[in-house]
Amino acid sequence: MRKALVLKMIFALPLSACGEKRAEQVAAAKAPSGPRLAVSLAEAPDWQSVSAEVTSQDQAQVMARGAGVLSSLTIRAGDSVRRGQVIGRISDTLGGGASASAAASAQAGLARADLERVRYLYQNGVYAKARLDQAEAMARIANAQASGASAAQTLIAPASGRVLRADVPGGAAVAPGMVVAVVTSGPVLLRLELPEALASRVPSGARVQVDGMAGEGTVIRIYPAVNAGHVSADVAMAGLDARLIGRRMAAKLAAGTHKAILVPRTFIATRYGLDYATVIAKDGSATQVPVQTAPAADGKLEVLSGLKAGDTLVGGQ
Repeated sequence: MRKALVLKMIFALPLSACGEKRAEQVAAAKAPSGPRLAVSLAEAPDWQSVSAEVTSQDQAQVMARGAGVLSSLTIRAGDSVRRGQVIGRISDTLGGGASASAAASAQAGLARADLERVRYLYQNGVYAKARLDQAEAMARIANAQASGASAAQTLIAPASGRVLRADVPGGAAVAPGMVVAVVTSGPVLLRLELPEALASRVPSGARVQVDGMAGEGTVIRIYPAVNAGHVSADVAMAGLDARLIGRRMAAKLAAGTHKAILVPRTFIATRYGLDYATVIAKDGSATQVPVQTAPAADGKLEVLSGLKAGDTLVGGQ
């Protein structure tokens, strides 16, 4: 009996050693290879969807300075103009404008003739210097009035840029101060319309993304006025085309931050439309965990559910 027990123990020792070795091999087989990542919480931006419009920093208006009929307009929307360029003319069918221009021109001619006479007499010692100064001032005033009367019948581009609007047809009656055309002025930018409750959470320099455009823009100006419950903000962004001024675009604005789990895309596998992450347990085994994700910046995904801080992931699965 005792001899049988000893033999049993002798045979059991190799078997026990073989079992331990096999368990180690199984455990090693359960540990997948690949890069590891310790899951932790990080600051992620709160993206808010907002409406945006491509526009210019300023807009210059071409206004009629006299009453009459728009006899010609040589521009249309989309054309480029330079500052001081004549873009149209206004004629007065009643003759009032033409008469005023002719009277101003005649008065300027009379003032110039009087100046020449006074200058001759001054040079010959008849008039004092004060009389000559008076004649020169009157001539300048008369010339300015003549130029103004002539300019009242001319439309001139107030700035260099692209024509946004020129929708007054030829032959239409115009009045002083009436807007005939609108011209861009300054750089092209993106203008956001923010709900007034959101505007207080947006700092200068906040990030902006536009659907269909690469890269990001930054908020450079927030207007203090509230119009119909909205606040305007200007965004500097590369790649905006002046030909698209007036186009409405969908944009996302980073308004504040929140704690989130951000992981590189290489640690998330997609199968049949579902996302999975490989989580390593303490015993070295791997588990495929379904996760819900959302796009994030810098090639990462934000994990909304399925993982927690402290989990260890393996990539390339």
